[in-house]
Amino acid sequence: MQNARKASLAQSMLPAILAVVIAINEAEFNIYLAILAVLGVVSAHSGMNLADDFFDYKVNTAESRKELSRQGIRARIVKYPYLTSNESTLQDLKKAIVLFLLFAAIMGGIILTVRFNWLIVLIAFLTLFLGISYSGFPFKFSYIGLGELIIGIIFGPLLMMGVYIASANRLDSSVVLASIPIGLLVVNILFTHSFIDKKADESANKMTFARLLKTNKANLTASVLFNFIPYLIIVVGVVLKYLHPLYLLIFLVLPRSIWLIKSLFDFAKSENANVAKPPKYMGNMGNWEKFQIAGVDWFMARWLGARNILSLFCIVIILVNIILWLSKCFI
Repeated sequence: MQNARKASLAQSMLPAILAVVIAINEAEFNIYLAILAVLGVVSAHSGMNLADDFFDYKVNTAESRKELSRQGIRARIVKYPYLTSNESTLQDLKKAIVLFLLFAAIMGGIILTVRFNWLIVLIAFLTLFLGISYSGFPFKFSYIGLGELIIGIIFGPLLMMGVYIASANRLDSSVVLASIPIGLLVVNILFTHSFIDKKADESANKMTFARLLKTNKANLTASVLFNFIPYLIIVVGVVLKYLHPLYLLIFLVLPRSIWLIKSLFDFAKSENANVAKPPKYMGNMGNWEKFQIAGVDWFMARWLGARNILSLFCIVIILVNIILWLSKCFI
């Protein structure tokens, strides 16, 4: 689980839990199938994270990062250390990937046994195909600049619609509408990662969306859009009465988005500038002292900041739906 980047699992677990909470009011809601769906999603995410390490190792991205560091260029060199240190082998990694994905498949199989739905089958296979193709055969999306967008589709609409159908046996417009801003905020995590790690990705010949946009101006514009369009979508949903006005509580998350944008503008001005520990309202920043010692504080502050924006966005909407559910129960 540690090697599968458990710190990133919030970007799959929270959207999955959000889909479950939105589905609570459905007549055919099944809490047991909902739990299996969430477990399956998290296991599949872990397997895909390890698969990403596998394909990156095959093209030796770690060595290219070390070379950048030797040249005095700041690069995040902590990449699959369990392989480069020989603590684990590629064979170990393959087994772990298979086991994670097998567990996810078993969860999906149980759900389909209880309530067979072709839409779930379609979503599962499309997600598997896109996940493998992220850094592997046949498209290698992460090497042609489309990886971030593909992950946004997987962890936003596909994930939330799949979990919702598994939980409620139908699809509703409310979860579709909520899944779009979530998908964009997932893209924001990956895009923030690729923007601040652009030189290392270029050295490894990994064509991310940030490299595709080329200039800092274009990258900052994209970051502004990924950060603020989710709020706009929620506002439009409320104005058009597809969403309850309580959804506007998501503006409690806005200070985090503003901090991240400012931090990325500072990065564009001076990539080697020191980064102070983010303010408390940015949420959990892990072991900050450890990040500083490892020389990755400049990366982790922005990456964790983007992750925490998504996390709080999901938590706020989860709480809103719980409040709405309780109000129906007691009125």
